[in-house]
Amino acid sequence: MAKARPGERRELILQTLARMLEERRGERVTTAELAAAMDVSEAALYRHFSGKARMFEALLDFVEESLFSRINRILAEEREALHRLKGILFLVLGFADKNPGMARLLYGDILVGETERLRRRASQIYERLETQMRQILREAELNENLRLAPTDTAALLLAFIEGRVARFVRSDFTVSPAADFETQWALLHGALRFTSSSSASRA
Repeated sequence: MAKARPGERRELILQTLARMLEERRGERVTTAELAAAMDVSEAALYRHFSGKARMFEALLDFVEESLFSRINRILAEEREALHRLKGILFLVLGFADKNPGMARLLYGDILVGETERLRRRASQIYERLETQMRQILREAELNENLRLAPTDTAALLLAFIEGRVARFVRSDFTVSPAADFETQWALLHGALRFTSSSSASRA
């Protein structure tokens, strides 16, 4: 760690913390344990982060940036609303699957006892996902004549994401959040198409 540049040191700290969140399933990680895993003093950690909360915030920033940069690509590449929604769901679940430590942050168990500001920061990622899906559905009403009750449908899809991530963490990362996604999406897709058709026929 002593030979790394400051930015690289920060990155190494975050990578080590994320790995420990995965390995220490169901357990908290202290700064003392993190320092020991890196064979440095706690003071060395505090030269880059003022505390564990700041480290968690940096990880959450990484999660948000990773997800929404890819969501922007989905929006640029896909024109149909249901294809966009499918892409977003699979993206989030796939990200959690590949990053179990980050999944714990999204699930929130590791944040119990942390500051309210940090818990709100994690919640804002879900809120932003819901807002994005709601916007897609509202645009679909205008451009595709899909009538899917944007607020309720976006809330339902978000609950699907949260449920799959929660199950992944509760299973000690043995049940992939992306497992059987195509089958489950087919059920969601059919229900959404039926709802839209029923709404259109009543209009």
